[in-house]
Amino acid sequence: MVQDSIDRRTHWENIYRTKSANAVSWYRPHLEVSMEMLGEAGLFANSRVIDVGGGASTLVDDLLDRGLRDVSVLDASEEALALVRHRLGDRARCVTWYVGDVLEVALPPAGFDFWHDRAVLHFLTDPADAARYAQVAANALTPGGVAVIAGFAPDGPEQCSGLPVARRSPADIASIFAPAFALVQSRLERHRTPAGVEQPFSYTVLRRC
Repeated sequence: MVQDSIDRRTHWENIYRTKSANAVSWYRPHLEVSMEMLGEAGLFANSRVIDVGGGASTLVDDLLDRGLRDVSVLDASEEALALVRHRLGDRARCVTWYVGDVLEVALPPAGFDFWHDRAVLHFLTDPADAARYAQVAANALTPGGVAVIAGFAPDGPEQCSGLPVARRSPADIASIFAPAFALVQSRLERHRTPAGVEQPFSYTVLRRC
């Protein structure tokens, strides 16, 4: 696991050093579906939110714009987080930053009300890693907390950024998180990459039991 973690971190550091943040396949100017689902699940100004695998995403910008005061971002790439901190300027001081592999980074127990992940879980193709991920999320979320998880749908690509992925339906995702989480909502997003390729994503909203 340690070696795998080092390899993953090296991979993502290289991606963000060699590609523009708005040229990678997962880029969107704003994560509209994520924001909608977080809002429908009860997001409010006092919510404690962590964006897992946030990369250079603008979700943190939009959460701050919405008035949230307790926002955290976790990513394996220091390079990606440096891009976000530069973009945010002084507002970066309002965010808690975690650098490392989600399976290994120490997170505060029950430290969050919302857990957001767009395209991290789908890189965990080993069932043991996926189960470990679900346990990490369960430990980090307060009872009644919400996880919004998105990854390639069953008809999505078999690889992303040169790595294999696990394509899952909302039911597949929910089964990984059961019984600690209950499925609340799901939907499909047809993401269009900067190159114009359509990628179907499964989104699920899960509530910590």
